Amino acid sequence: MNHKTRKWNFKGNEEQELVISMNSALRMLEENLNKEDQKPSIFLGYADPAGIFQTDPLAADAIADAVRSFQFNYYPPAVGVLEARRAIAKHLSCDLPYQLSPDDVFLTLGSIQAIEIITSIVAQPGANILLPRPGYPPYEANAVSNGLEVRQFDLIPEKGWEVDLDSVEAVADDNTVAMVMINPCNPCGNVFTYQHLKQVAETARKLGVFVISDEAFGLVTFGSNPFVPMGVFGTIVPVLTIGTLSKRWVVPGWRLGWIVTNEPNGFFEESGVLESLISCLSISPDPATFIQGAIPQMIEKTEEGFFSKTIEKLKETADICYDRIKEIPCITCPTKPEGSMFVMVQLNLSLLEDIDDDMDFCLKLAHEESLIVLPGVAVGLKNWLPITFAIEPSVLEDGLGRMKAFCHRHAKKQ
Repeated sequence: MNHKTRKWNFKGNEEQELVISMNSALRMLEENLNKEDQKPSIFLGYADPAGIFQTDPLAADAIADAVRSFQFNYYPPAVGVLEARRAIAKHLSCDLPYQLSPDDVFLTLGSIQAIEIITSIVAQPGANILLPRPGYPPYEANAVSNGLEVRQFDLIPEKGWEVDLDSVEAVADDNTVAMVMINPCNPCGNVFTYQHLKQVAETARKLGVFVISDEAFGLVTFGSNPFVPMGVFGTIVPVLTIGTLSKRWVVPGWRLGWIVTNEPNGFFEESGVLESLISCLSISPDPATFIQGAIPQMIEKTEEGFFSKTIEKLKETADICYDRIKEIPCITCPTKPEGSMFVMVQLNLSLLEDIDDDMDFCLKLAHEESLIVLPGVAVGLKNWLPITFAIEPSVLEDGLGRMKAFCHRHAKKQ
């Protein structure tokens, strides 16, 4: 029998290119490493706190107790185990002017799933979302994948990376549904003040949009500005807060995060956002039940000394990072980092001889110095570099020393 061969009808989703853009950049840089270089590779392009810190032994005990109790072997509710949600609500309420209930807390597989869920539930036809520039790439990736138009507002380096509120108003329109705030800021390293966050809340209210507040680095601060949760302004503007165990407890591999509805006036229920959130969670994978079961013990028994030690070491490495960068003529750090685990620095290409842009800088740096740093274009700001300081001090010193040597080698001749 003679059958005509049909052309294949499938192909990859071109929109997914955005989803993997940051990972693609990292892969390109890793491929550009000089395999003959005897120096060990150093990665300053992404932060894994578990590489420099250890979690409190009490957290490990809490996991072991949850497993050995045999009480967390069941399929959990879609919104999360009640005891865990109650503990998180009580913990977060300490910094708010009102009390959260367990019904305000929804558990997720880390902050990335929280971002996926929130962008999917607001993705109405024609809708757009406002993202900070520079920002955290998964927001744009997930927004585009869910059919949301992305519009960006600027953070101002000369003002400690404050939000350019005029740019927020300029890009918003009647189809704007939400704006994203990341505090403490990844990748800039700043911590927004109470007064500035209040201005952001008032601007969002004026525009009729709610705020998605990414607080994955909440309380990971070591400067003059204390951390203020956006939920403090929940009576001014509705806020969906994203949080996680990853950074504060130093357990990114446990993949436990949450979405919190900070909105005492009931907007999310009236608008159907709450119903959509619960519906989406019901068809999403859940965090491991025994990890959910460990949360109450982790929150109640972890002593402040554990968190203080983490903060002290981060402050030490942030200081090293800032001081060493000041020694590199072609790189400028506009503000000293006060939170998170990253800082943004600017490249002055006019001082370099054969470097075209930030991507070219990073590719040649990887090849010549076995040092991997992400180009700023990966986080939305061309000719800047996001650098992590969540790394052992000696390794950080080595890495920034290599960057200094690289810049001297490529410096324009006087």
